[in-house]
Amino acid sequence: MTFTNAYIYTAEGSPIECGYLRTEGKIIIDVGDMSSFTAGDGEQIEDLCGRSIYPGFVDAHTHLGMWDDGLGFEGDDGNEDSDPVTASLRAIDAINSFDRCFAEAHSAGVTTVVTGPGSANPIGGSMAAIKTTGGRVDKLIVKSPVSIKMALGENPKTTYHGKDESPVTRMATAGIIREALVKAKRYAQDIERASEDDDFDLPEFDADCEALLPVIRGELPVHIHAHRRDDIFTAVRIAEEFSLDYVLVHATEGYMCASDLSECGARIFSGPLLCDRSKPELVNLTPASAGILDKAGIKSAIITDHPETPIQYLAICAGLAVREGMDHDSAIKAITINPAEILGIADRVGSIKSGKDADFSIFPRGCDPLTLAAKPDEVYIDGKAVFKSSQHN
Repeated sequence: MTFTNAYIYTAEGSPIECGYLRTEGKIIIDVGDMSSFTAGDGEQIEDLCGRSIYPGFVDAHTHLGMWDDGLGFEGDDGNEDSDPVTASLRAIDAINSFDRCFAEAHSAGVTTVVTGPGSANPIGGSMAAIKTTGGRVDKLIVKSPVSIKMALGENPKTTYHGKDESPVTRMATAGIIREALVKAKRYAQDIERASEDDDFDLPEFDADCEALLPVIRGELPVHIHAHRRDDIFTAVRIAEEFSLDYVLVHATEGYMCASDLSECGARIFSGPLLCDRSKPELVNLTPASAGILDKAGIKSAIITDHPETPIQYLAICAGLAVREGMDHDSAIKAITINPAEILGIADRVGSIKSGKDADFSIFPRGCDPLTLAAKPDEVYIDGKAVFKSSQHN
């Protein structure tokens, strides 16, 4: 399938004012200016007549499919709050990829998401990067695990205070995370020693330590939920102590300490920007935060934290950031190439480039995808049309 006469926002390099996009199977095989286009024999061509092509949007932090839309406890599979450390739990075993919100995601141009456990536990389990096509989750995986989820601040305190169990303080939350990481390091040392010396047995199997082995080896990032400045710097402190590859999730007060975070080389998933101040640690929430972080040189992405902000409003969140001072180009990159690069999946998604997955949206001529009225005419995932508006069926 080839699309011609389109404005193409590549997210890598300059936009192509009048270009073509050629796909084969699931992959983009060619993209360029119309001046260099030659049609092949029997090639299926759709003339877009000046309409726009944008990369599929990437939401780097959601709980899509972990809390079923419109259900209560029956569909609540995001927090296994029976133990503060559940590193071995995997998002893909809980995601209901038949939930209707998957269709709402891709109809709004959101083609890849990271989803997984909530923030009840200091260590909650692994997150997965998946496509939003819907259907059998095993066929949707881009990368799993993509990270291990950790959490600081009010949520673990609130969860376990109600159970009269630890942690009930921020000290205990940090202590539990440290203890689990130290155990994993010793577990790794025991495995190595057993492999080198027949006089030593392998340690007794520990599922949580096994899940944390790639974390302590620097092979798997941690995504750390933190809102308040003190929690943000606790996250950085622990990450630096254990040489973790980390991303700060939410960082609601991050804009208030942007220079420090820039010095740390922190990366941030900023949001949700479109929500109320539902708990004390959100008192300083502002939709201007993403723009402030960007201007401070901090690599960041804009997220919905679905269902906190429904997934279909990701582009609107980016538009809100623009309204509050963020550069427009930076805002689009914050929902395309930036999250893909931070997540380590930019070889497949996040931009329009030869060799990448054919995930993209077609918008009406002259339409800014970050505006409230914007809606794709067509959306493609892995080269297949997953959505077409009634005007373009």
